[in-house]
Amino acid sequence: MLKTIKHLLSLIRFSHTIFALPFALLGAMMAWRWQFLQSFVEDYISNRRAIGESQEVAELRLLLSSIKKQTTNFYGGAESLWPRGFGIRWQELLGILLCMVTARSAAMAFNRLADRDIDAENPRTAKRHIPAGILSASQVTIFAIACALGFVASTLLFLPNRLPLYLSVPVLAFLCGYSYTKRFTSLAHFWLGTALALSPVAAWIAIRGEAVMANPWDLLPAVVLGGAVAFWVAGFDIIYACQDFEFDREAKLNSVPTRLGIAGALRLAAACHAVTVVLLVVLPLVYPPFGTLYWVAVLAVAGLLVYEHVLVRPDDLDRVNTAFFNVNAVISIGLLAVGTLDLWLGESFF
Repeated sequence: MLKTIKHLLSLIRFSHTIFALPFALLGAMMAWRWQFLQSFVEDYISNRRAIGESQEVAELRLLLSSIKKQTTNFYGGAESLWPRGFGIRWQELLGILLCMVTARSAAMAFNRLADRDIDAENPRTAKRHIPAGILSASQVTIFAIACALGFVASTLLFLPNRLPLYLSVPVLAFLCGYSYTKRFTSLAHFWLGTALALSPVAAWIAIRGEAVMANPWDLLPAVVLGGAVAFWVAGFDIIYACQDFEFDREAKLNSVPTRLGIAGALRLAAACHAVTVVLLVVLPLVYPPFGTLYWVAVLAVAGLLVYEHVLVRPDDLDRVNTAFFNVNAVISIGLLAVGTLDLWLGESFF
């Protein structure tokens, strides 16, 4: 039993959860921080109105206090007006973790089932669990179904917010649909990127579903972060797909490398990563709580992406795995850690 579980975790590359999970958690931290600040503002205005001030005067007082405090903080080290905190609900955090793990596991297991014949013919993937006979198709099917049911059940943790439950099946269908994209489009990499981009968007909806229903623009910060994730993932997946250039071309499978060649694919991957950096720069414009540390993190991400492209050249793909796993793991975990610390310090100017 334990051996089967170990093989199943290896089958779905459980360690690769670090690509999407940190962005789901960053999206959640952003949503929790936003709710915390909104509650602070509402309480501040309510208290000022209780002593006779109009709402307009109270809002102006808050704005002027923010400017004064932040300017003093920049030059003289005074504390920020905005309180530290996130207002984390642990039930929501548990729900996000369970949904991320179960959804990804279901999609990965489905992918291995859908691609088992292709994997058996590809020398690079022939030793994967199903074609190698380590796990049977029926075992993986049962595992995929169990994870899918677990994903839907996990959304109940967000009640009374019903949006996660209503969206769970369409999201799961989109995630699993990626497995067939190489059969009909070279844009499969962007489908995968969009699948992972759902992580921060879904986390935001899970926490702020009522606000999103009342005002869809509330979702904009998560969409911008999701866009950065989409192009980041598409870029490194294009790099990874260069390893299968010869096989995909012979098997008539669609990918950016088979369409543009390896050199062209690497140029497109670089363009995708440039868009990622641009969207990370845009994010504070739609989500003001980010401060100085966040900008340091964006510079670090840009540097790491440049390094990733230095590692891989059209005539030298030996370091693709280093570029794929090590560099991108640092990007995802690092951005989560620094972004969360930045939000906790609350040194932004807004």
